[in-house]
Amino acid sequence: MRNVIIFVVKDNTKKTLSIYARAAAHYPFSMVISILAVVALSVIGSIIPLYFKDFFNLLSQPGERGILVQGLLKILMMIAALDLVHWLLWRINNIFISRLETRALGDLANKCFANLHRHSFSYFNNNFVGSLVKRVNWFTRGFEGVVDKIIWNIIPLVVNIVMIIVILATRSLYLSLAILIWTIIFLIVNYTFTKYKLQYDIKRNEAESETTAVLADTITNNANVKLFNGYWREVKNFAETVGKLTALRKFTWNLGTIFDALQGFLTIVLEIGIFFVAIKLWQQGVLTVGDFVLIQVYIFNLFNEIWNFGRVIRQLYEHLADAEEMTIILSTPHEIVDMPGAKELKVKKGEIKFNKVVFKYGQGRTILNKLDLIVKPGENIAFIGPSGAGKTTLVKLIFRMHDLTSGKITIDNQDIAKVTQESLWKNISLVPQDPILFHRTLMENIRYGQPKATDEEVIEAAKKARCHDFIVKQEHGYSTYVGERGIKLSGGERQRVAIARAILRNAPILVLDEATSSLDSESEHLIQEALNELMKNKTVLVIAHRLSTIRHADRIVVIDKGQVIEEGTHDELASQTGGIYAKLWQLQAEGFIK
Repeated sequence: MRNVIIFVVKDNTKKTLSIYARAAAHYPFSMVISILAVVALSVIGSIIPLYFKDFFNLLSQPGERGILVQGLLKILMMIAALDLVHWLLWRINNIFISRLETRALGDLANKCFANLHRHSFSYFNNNFVGSLVKRVNWFTRGFEGVVDKIIWNIIPLVVNIVMIIVILATRSLYLSLAILIWTIIFLIVNYTFTKYKLQYDIKRNEAESETTAVLADTITNNANVKLFNGYWREVKNFAETVGKLTALRKFTWNLGTIFDALQGFLTIVLEIGIFFVAIKLWQQGVLTVGDFVLIQVYIFNLFNEIWNFGRVIRQLYEHLADAEEMTIILSTPHEIVDMPGAKELKVKKGEIKFNKVVFKYGQGRTILNKLDLIVKPGENIAFIGPSGAGKTTLVKLIFRMHDLTSGKITIDNQDIAKVTQESLWKNISLVPQDPILFHRTLMENIRYGQPKATDEEVIEAAKKARCHDFIVKQEHGYSTYVGERGIKLSGGERQRVAIARAILRNAPILVLDEATSSLDSESEHLIQEALNELMKNKTVLVIAHRLSTIRHADRIVVIDKGQVIEEGTHDELASQTGGIYAKLWQLQAEGFIK
């Protein structure tokens, strides 16, 4: 199992790096300038100690001090000039790396947004909103971390190691080989340890995602937690989730502490070993006092780079681990896609045909079983049936929220599986049972049905939906923000806003999913008037449980066990002895009388 995990991690890490590389490649000029600048910075940083070596050699030489001072000042001026160039390159690098990262971060955020919203309806039903938001944020943040580590740490380290080894080789091959061998050993240990730790970093990230998901879920359901006395249960559940995360955090942090100790031991070995060799070479007259200064500066710089490299490589993989979950999402094929060459749906009549439609959720039970049905152009058809009969699924399939297991659905003889999803949705308006609004103004929420509508058209739609009166009573009128999911409005007010949005959209096909279920009797009467106006010259599909709301439908279809059991007008079905609709009508009518 462990080998499988490592293989998957490696594969996704490559995918993440590939996505990041393509994002950076969109800005080649900034990327090249940044890389060249940091290489030049590192080269200058390795050259400056050579002048300090000459400085201290000259300082330790006997001779007339006036002449020596002149030499020392010349060296100092060279060091100052190099420092100035170093400072200038640093500023240039900052400018171009900022341009690269800010623009690429925007591109990646847009990429994640566009990809997420192309996933199917069921995908969002199976994933927590808070978890998805966290994955997007960590993915973009990961790019910034990876680029920073490469530009500011890894490239300078490689350049400095090469420069140090080459320069020391001119003084002593033994010193150069000793540092090279030590560096190779150190980097191998670093890389091996980091790969081992990565799998636990990923598990920690998964635990953090789970914690975020539980937190978001309970906050969303805060009313249920209170009203169903779930406080202590949720506290216990969250504590258990946090406990798993805490254990993984502690384990990964302990691994880091252990490696820091090992890393510290290896640096002591290098420092003592190098100076032991240097003393022997000085004794032989190979090295000077200035060489000791050079070695000390290089070892100090090397320690800083190598020590940081241990952290950098781990942080690099942590950033890649952070991005892992979003990379999986980006690599997951979208469940519902337009077929190649899909055409725009053209609706002239609004006829809908269900031809031997079979639908199963995964490998589960069959919801619709070879269902045949024709909805005539301009017909007002209502679907009823017991819970789980398949009536809601039928409507979902019209919107292509799921693909059929087999069979075909056509609109005006056009297979909806062969037209673009955007054109399909453009021709169908939906008023759901529990409408969810954006945390935007009432004007924006209604206009979402027709983005190019004028304010006057929005207000006219609101009047038809009987929501204009309550809107103008708001403190800011149509500029009132409705809160997350429209929480600031009552259920009936949200429903009327959703109906206004559908009125404004004015699509040829209209779906009403318990559209008046959240309304009181007075509001329902007002809305029904607006719906009657809206339904003119449209094909209308209604899902209802209250039979009184569908008495005037052109046709009522009773669905049970995924098939059409009965169909006809209200009067026809209500008069059938032993019929399902007749029984339901009798029960509801008796309940109303009582």
